[in-house]
Amino acid sequence: MMNIPDQGGAEQAAFNLFSGSEYASNPFPVLTMMRSMGAVIPLPFPMMGSDRQTWMVTRMEEAVRVLKDQEHFTVDPRTLGMAGIFGQNMAAADASSMPTFFTPGTSMLTVDDPDHRRLRGLISRAFTPRYIEGLRPRVQQIADELLDQVQDQGQMDLVKDYAFPLPINVISEMLGVPREDRAQIRVWSGALASGLGLGKRDEGVVAHMQAFGAYTAQLVADKRQHPADDLISQLIALEEEGDRLSETELLSMITLLIFAGHETTSNLIATGTLVLLDHPDQLERLKADLSLVPSAVEELLRFQGPATIAGPRFARAEIELGGQHINKGDVVIPVLLSANRDEAQFTQPEDLEIARTLNRHIAFGHGIHTCLGAPLARVEGDIAFTSLLRRVPDLRLDIPREDISWHFSLNSQSLTALPVRWSR
Repeated sequence: MMNIPDQGGAEQAAFNLFSGSEYASNPFPVLTMMRSMGAVIPLPFPMMGSDRQTWMVTRMEEAVRVLKDQEHFTVDPRTLGMAGIFGQNMAAADASSMPTFFTPGTSMLTVDDPDHRRLRGLISRAFTPRYIEGLRPRVQQIADELLDQVQDQGQMDLVKDYAFPLPINVISEMLGVPREDRAQIRVWSGALASGLGLGKRDEGVVAHMQAFGAYTAQLVADKRQHPADDLISQLIALEEEGDRLSETELLSMITLLIFAGHETTSNLIATGTLVLLDHPDQLERLKADLSLVPSAVEELLRFQGPATIAGPRFARAEIELGGQHINKGDVVIPVLLSANRDEAQFTQPEDLEIARTLNRHIAFGHGIHTCLGAPLARVEGDIAFTSLLRRVPDLRLDIPREDISWHFSLNSQSLTALPVRWSR
């Protein structure tokens, strides 16, 4: 049984939780405790490369307010004369070779309007629900091909054999990333997703970031010489027109699309499968009526979505939030995993209910920075779960439940592996 600290140590527990700790396999008791302390609670140490107070937003109403309110909160600390997200932790690294989507002011994640609107508008047509729906036959084909490769074996690592390759193949085809590079991208993405946290930087993660950045630069150089019918070639054409997209913005956008275009959905498929296996009554209900899969995807996103937090916001001025006095420059971090189990917003939020009708979760964020790839993730999730449960309805774990290993860090929660089996 996990030891949950009393309120006197709650802020320290929250710090440990989001920097990777023993709470990683089941963060929800700590999140429940955090909500009981208040909608906005302080961390005991400054974070995010700033000497200012860091606040965790635990409840839905306040989280939505922070995510929507551009007047009082910014994603770009430079506008307040502050250091970047990782501050001095990254000072020794060669910034020119980093994936720049981590650098304030260079990507959609780290700029406010009007720059955010400009950057998002350049690729938004590739992520509209109508366009994404047109990809459904190809996504289905990829899912079927992956299951064809393992079905007769009666077992697989669902992460390696299904949850990762499905979305990486989809986004790579959209972007024009060569098939032979996708395994290496997984290595870099895994290092970034698990190796960075609040006050945490795993040894070697900077080298992975540099390699990822160098790869993107080389990919763009190759596409300049050999343009094709893909999104990267289209973005290069926009950049070469001038004024619409700078070189730095181009590299940042492509790296972000490669990383975010598969990481979130991969986590949704793998973690969602485990959640269903942990709730056999809901799994049986879903298998009996696969038309419930879209609803189940939304509930899995709410119940244990892949994003731990939204990107940090920085207070532009003094403001009252959730009964706390926030000073200018303070760091405010909406905790999506906590807000999505807010007792004030959801009936029995700790229960999985695949047919939940009132489900206004914020697993994809909220406001102008809502995840651009949400329509694609939903289609991929729909097809992934429907295909899996139709093809292998007697799916079950192939290792003891307590042997499952997690990555839990700055912005995501993911499984390192998920061995499963079924009857051949």
